[in-house]
Amino acid sequence: MLLPAKSEVARQLRHYRAWERSMLASPTDVTVRTTFEDSGYTLCVLMGKRCAREAADAAERYLRTNLVAHAQERTERLAPSAPSGAA
Repeated sequence: MLLPAKSEVARQLRHYRAWERSMLASPTDVTVRTTFEDSGYTLCVLMGKRCAREAADAAERYLRTNLVAHAQERTERLAPSAPSGAA
């Protein structure tokens, strides 16, 4: 499984959080909102999530863990669950 470099995840997460603060300070500024949404999209692509908030949470978890633990967590989430009653 290919995982993003932690330095890039940290950089994109900082970028997203900075634009989030700007957007909260100026919610009617179209340029700020657009850039915030773009940074969220980039984080989604990087972390494999559909929602920017989920992507930010995933990025924070990823930066706290080592690569092996992250890969195992991701594999467990993606693995199909066994049907109930299966032996």
